[in-house]
Amino acid sequence: MIALGGAIGTGLFLASGNAIYSAGPGGALLAYGLTGIMVYFLMTSLGELATYMPTSGSFSTYATRFVEPAFGFALGWNYWYNWAITIASELSAATLIMKFWFPHSPSMLWSGLFLLIIFLLNALTVKGYGESEYWFAFIKVATVIVFIVLGLLMIFRVLGGGVSGFSNFNVGDAPFHGGFLAAFGVFLAAGYSFQGTELLGVSAGESEHPEKNVPKAMNTIFWRILLFYILAIFIIAMIIPYTNHNLSATDSVMVSPFTLVFQRAGLAVAASVMNAVILTAVLSAGNSGLYASTRMLYALAKKGKAPRFLGYVTKHGIPIWSLVVTAAFGLLAFLASGFGDGIVYSWLLSASGMCGFIAWLGIAVSHYRFRRAYIAQGGKLSELPCRARWFPFGPLFAFAVCMVVVIGQSFGAFSGGQIDWGGIIAAYIGIPIFLAVWLIAKWKMKAKLIPLDQCDLSRHSDQQD
Repeated sequence: MIALGGAIGTGLFLASGNAIYSAGPGGALLAYGLTGIMVYFLMTSLGELATYMPTSGSFSTYATRFVEPAFGFALGWNYWYNWAITIASELSAATLIMKFWFPHSPSMLWSGLFLLIIFLLNALTVKGYGESEYWFAFIKVATVIVFIVLGLLMIFRVLGGGVSGFSNFNVGDAPFHGGFLAAFGVFLAAGYSFQGTELLGVSAGESEHPEKNVPKAMNTIFWRILLFYILAIFIIAMIIPYTNHNLSATDSVMVSPFTLVFQRAGLAVAASVMNAVILTAVLSAGNSGLYASTRMLYALAKKGKAPRFLGYVTKHGIPIWSLVVTAAFGLLAFLASGFGDGIVYSWLLSASGMCGFIAWLGIAVSHYRFRRAYIAQGGKLSELPCRARWFPFGPLFAFAVCMVVVIGQSFGAFSGGQIDWGGIIAAYIGIPIFLAVWLIAKWKMKAKLIPLDQCDLSRHSDQQD
């Protein structure tokens, strides 16, 4: 449920409509389908790693063990920053959502309240985080299921709504509106929608019986996510033509494609209901972000790659100082959005935009190196708790597709009459920052690529050293 909930959020509830508007129904389905295949290979790679060595340090630990220490250091800090900034962006989003109901209320009231809620959920016990995230995910999943059922009833004309076969797939130049470039733009954006599925790797370090539960989750997560995304986009496209300008908006719950479909089904309170669901999605993202970044900071501290006091845990197993520092950073980033027209905040957010894809690249590289090291040191594939299929195609394919997404991130800045240098810098700023951290750490540590026969394959994590 954590991995499933991590992938269902504003990317599905709001951005899916814009995907159909930009590339037509066929372009949107193709782009999300390809992205889903990439995520499948990434998740099977992470599943093999997380069941062999469950640790809160996740891909930072794996990169340190199977690639080289400086790369693991840079990946860890990259992932911490990514989710710490996400906390700030979700606080901003939650404030805007609350103003749907309370338009004249102060922003600080809601941001402070929501930060306090997710801080307490993380500070009490790890079970508190797991339980809250389960219910957040449950609400989102239930909404998608209700949407799919209602949509199918409308398509088969059990309910009204003006659906007439596949006519929307023939409107204008559908199903592929805008050609290759439009579909490619949706493909780039779809990657953001799926980010959060890798949380399963971080939570494996504190889950019960990870050798049983993680493979079980991995075996079902891809199909569920793909079913939800592909089926939801198909239903939206069947009911609402891509030419409907309401689909182009991505920042208003009033024109969420889910809201539009619910309204066509005769649900007058659709906007309020979807607003509550999207608020749940935002709180879930903030809750998960605080958990993931706290665990990554703790793991870095235990390996001597962050101040030692951040490795302290309470009697309930909570890395409390890592939690406090991460929450404080998220709050400061949020406060930055209120000064200087939000310029500082927009740059912080731009720098984090690439971080999730860098983490995915790290997963693919770490798994490829792990499997080769495992074989080189005489390991038997039959003894792996969970074995990723399609090796080495899987991690290599995921790496290649991720790299295309990273490189093509700002292709729109080049496609106009003039080059948008500001847009290019904002899109790519995360790459030089990551490379700088990696190279400085490499120089300080004198780190080199670990030979395959010297990779540490012992199944204890660094946090137990």
